[in-house]
Amino acid sequence: MGKLSVIIPCYNEKNSLKEILAKIKESTLDLEIIIVDDMSTDGTRELLKAEIEQQVDKIIYHEQNTGKGGALRTGFKAATGDVVIIQDADMEYDPGEYPLVVNPIFEGKAEVVYGSRFMNQKAKGYLLNRLANKGLTFLSNLMTHQHLTDMETCYKAFRREIIQSIDIEEKRFGFEPEITAKIAKRGIKIKEVPISYYPRKNSEGKKIGFSDGLRALHCIWHYSR
Repeated sequence: MGKLSVIIPCYNEKNSLKEILAKIKESTLDLEIIIVDDMSTDGTRELLKAEIEQQVDKIIYHEQNTGKGGALRTGFKAATGDVVIIQDADMEYDPGEYPLVVNPIFEGKAEVVYGSRFMNQKAKGYLLNRLANKGLTFLSNLMTHQHLTDMETCYKAFRREIIQSIDIEEKRFGFEPEITAKIAKRGIKIKEVPISYYPRKNSEGKKIGFSDGLRALHCIWHYSR
């Protein structure tokens, strides 16, 4: 088994960052933990410098906010592991399930794996969010000829050489349909595995809004042409 690079794009997550980092560090996998602070303004940056810098492999500080896509672009470039996985800085996803997502890549059975929130479990989260996710995934599948159930999932894992060879253009959450389309254009079949999901409320800091859905529609069409 090789090394897994965990990329954590971070923007205003001081209330959950220490907790999710503790969960990540419970993993028995060989980890490289990379945090990209996307110019947080809520005290996250101060927390990183005071308490977390000595606990992780790399922290990269953006001097202007570039969105999730921009933070991921920075993190991917810095990764040195054999496999790379995305981890949001909240508690919606369980790092204890990393092996479910990354083992198919380490074992040579896949090059890209998505962890699906909608396989083999009851629906969770706001109804409108679920409907939007399912609709966007359906349209993405039409354009990319993949057979996904959850294109918008956070848990995406890649062989490092693949993700580092792709030019990421989107700044915010358009990253999800963009990377899916660009992977598909390379003729790579995306494998899905079921994962757990613990959705947080908008009042708890969820950042995806209506405009992101509209942007996702544009990205599905634009990057699949």
